[in-house]
Parts: sequence; structure tokens; C-alpha cells
Amino acid sequence: MGVRLRRLREERGLTQVALARALDLSASYLNQLEKNQRPLTVPILLKINAVFGVDVQLFSEDEEARLIADLRDVMADPGLDEEIALTELREIASNMPAVGRAIVKQHRRLRQASERADALAMRLGVGTEEHEPAQLMPFEQVRDYFYAHHNYFAELDEAAEKLFAAARLTVGDCAAGLKRYLSDRLRIQVVIEAPNEQTHAQRSFEAPARVLRLSSTLMPGQLAFEMATQLAYLEMGDTIDKLARDAASGSEETYRLARIGLANHFAGALIMPYGRFFEAAERLRYDIELLRQRFGVGFETICHRLSTLQRPNARGVPFFFVRVDRAGNISKRQSATDFHFSRVGGSCPLWNVYEAFSVPGRILTQLATMPDGRTYLWIARTVSRGHGGYGAPSKTFAIGLGCDMSHANRLVYAKGLDLKDQSAAVPIGAGCKICERPACPQRAFPAIGRRTAIDENERRFTPYPVA
Repeated sequence: MGVRLRRLREERGLTQVALARALDLSASYLNQLEKNQRPLTVPILLKINAVFGVDVQLFSEDEEARLIADLRDVMADPGLDEEIALTELREIASNMPAVGRAIVKQHRRLRQASERADALAMRLGVGTEEHEPAQLMPFEQVRDYFYAHHNYFAELDEAAEKLFAAARLTVGDCAAGLKRYLSDRLRIQVVIEAPNEQTHAQRSFEAPARVLRLSSTLMPGQLAFEMATQLAYLEMGDTIDKLARDAASGSEETYRLARIGLANHFAGALIMPYGRFFEAAERLRYDIELLRQRFGVGFETICHRLSTLQRPNARGVPFFFVRVDRAGNISKRQSATDFHFSRVGGSCPLWNVYEAFSVPGRILTQLATMPDGRTYLWIARTVSRGHGGYGAPSKTFAIGLGCDMSHANRLVYAKGLDLKDQSAAVPIGAGCKICERPACPQRAFPAIGRRTAIDENERRFTPYPVA
């Protein structure tokens, strides 16, 4: 933490004496802080926040862990042909965080450039390299943008709370109030009708006619969410546009996807306003079923909203939210914590999110340890959706919600678990290709950057043993 304090001082062009005076400390005490000989206490952090207006999250261990996770993702690139020890990455993250962030940014630019070069080569009919390029797709750019912002956007959350009050909405029954607001304030007619049999559209807005059509198959909470999403484009268009252009980096497709993601964020914040939702979550110990009953929305919507509670003066549990299908494809991934799975080689089959498919509708809990020693509490359950009668196709996903073990005692789901017994935790990894566990029976691929022990005269229980 001393390195970060010193960097903050140098960025402001202050001497140690000047900063010590601003923080009401002695110069010798500040010198000890910068040399990591004294801890940064909460009162000092609050003084730093008051004097400089910086988020105390800058001094959080979670920020360092997030950077380590990003650096490990970079070093997993097979093109580097270099095995970097985790201790070295920790050194960079703790003592040279700005350098670490620059490495991550440069690597992402390289991936984008490689993607463009490969696309151009395909158009020109020129052969590409044998290995598949690491592509950063538009939806991945949007994921990274939300990840960088801890899945929280103050502009949207604060505006949603004000609109909730102005529209006189009711917690748990927002649909009627939103319909009234759209009609009285914006002169928009809301029509609930059977969905188009060809498109099965749940929401369709006809701007010239000022008509918002919603599917009659939607539940009240879903109707409220769709109306709130359309309201986001109408009332918060400029703010959403600014944030989306910041996320897009010139990509039109990324820009449009970011607008949808930000509008959905605003919709969730409107029907589950931050202050009320945070108070209820803390009081109910993050019981998802009770929160569903309180706010009148689905399991997935509650889990997604829980992953956004990162307001500086009222932080909830920093969650990692994920949605996967039976094939292991991750279709949603939002993180307010340092945890994230690598893009290289999928996720871990020992993770309880996949087990949820075997017991549909039941909430499963799991203590899981990552290779770096950090342990997480995971909650998983399946959700299903359909849009027709008998024989019509439906979709089923598993929803996962996880937090660091340091926050587990705040959750009702820790009841009955021995949080102090490290041996009870299931060892999982970020993905087979970068997981360094040497004896995992579920390994699907050899680890990148490590030589596999190949012996035709011996067969082991553990696949792809490391030499």
C-alpha cells in the first residue's frame, strides 16, 4: 500500500512534508507508511479520501488481486513461450501496478490488432498462422468495460433512484407506475399483446407512433424491466451514449452492445433502487428468494443486481455473477470482485454451477479454492424460460453467484458450512489451459507453457501430467 500512497503523492506533485501536513500526520510517520513500515488504517484512508477525493478502493487488496488475475490471463498467451511465476506477477501488481495495467492494456491492443489482421488476411485470401488468434469480440469488450468499472455506474444508479421517486413507483410492483409514467410524462402508449409468431419479440418500440409493444407472455416483473429499459433510452440517452462510446473504442458493434448493457443496468437500478435494495439485501443476509418476493423479479435479475452493489459509501458484498448453459458456454459474466475466468480454455468442470443442471430449481452451495489459495463461497441454481405452449423450445441456464470467503459470513448461504475448514473447499481453476494444478483428474487440456510428461509405458489416473 505504501507504493500506491507514494505514487498518489507524486502524481499530485507533493513532497512528503506537504502531504503529511494535508493528512495531519508527522513527516516521519508518512515516511514509514510509504515504506510499508506502518499499516494504512481506516482513519488515514478516510483522510486521503477527504483531501484528494480518491476512492479508497485504490488501496484495496481486491484491486491487486484483479490485476494479478488480468496479468495471468496475459501470460497464458501461448505466443509468449515464457513461464512466469505467480510470485513475479504479484511483485508487479503490488509494487508496480501502473506497469501491470499498462501491460494488460498493451496486450489487449495486440489482440485487437491480431484480430483485424487475421480478418483482413481472410478477405484477401492470404494464409494465416497455424494457431488460432486470440480474438477480442465486441461482447468481450463490453464485458471488460463493465469489469473495469466493478459493474457499477454511479451516473445511472443515482439517476434511477431519482426517477423512482419522481415516478412514484412502488417496490415490488413497478409495472403499473412505469406504464402511467410513460403515458402521462412521455405520451407513450403501452400495449400488451400476444408476441409475433415469427420474431417472438418481448419488447418493440415504434418511435413515430409513440407505441411500446410488450409480450403478454412476460411476468409483471419482466414487464416492468422491459418498460424501464425503454425508459432508459428515452430519459438517459445522452449518459448512456457517452458511456457506450467510452466502451466502444471506435467499434460500432461494441457501441451498440454497450448501449444495451447500460440500458439494462439502468432498468435494474430503477426497479430495484440502490438504497432500498442494499438495505434489504443486508437485512435479509442476501437471501435471493426473499429478495425475489420483495422486489417482484426473477432469480437471475436479483443475482445480477447483487453484483452491482459497489457504491463507495454503501458497498454490498462484491459478487461475481455468471450465466452458463449445459455446454459450458458463458453467456453472461459480471464481476464486482477480482474473480474471473480466463478467456483461454473455458472454465472448470468441478465448479458447482455445472452440477446445478442435475438438480433443476434447487440452490446449491460450494466452498471452492483457486490455485492462488483464495477461497470463495458459490451459490448456483438453474433458471428456465419458454415462450410458447407444449413442444415449443425453451432455454435453461445455470446462474452462479460467488464471493470471497472474507464476506461469506454475511450470507445466509453460509449457514451450516464450516468456513474455517480449508479442506472442505473444492479445488477449482480458471480453466484447464492455464490452471497449474498438477493432479486434477478432470483436466481436459494440457497446461499452456508446461511440458507434458509423455510415457507410452505408463498410464496415470490424472490426464496430461506435468513433466
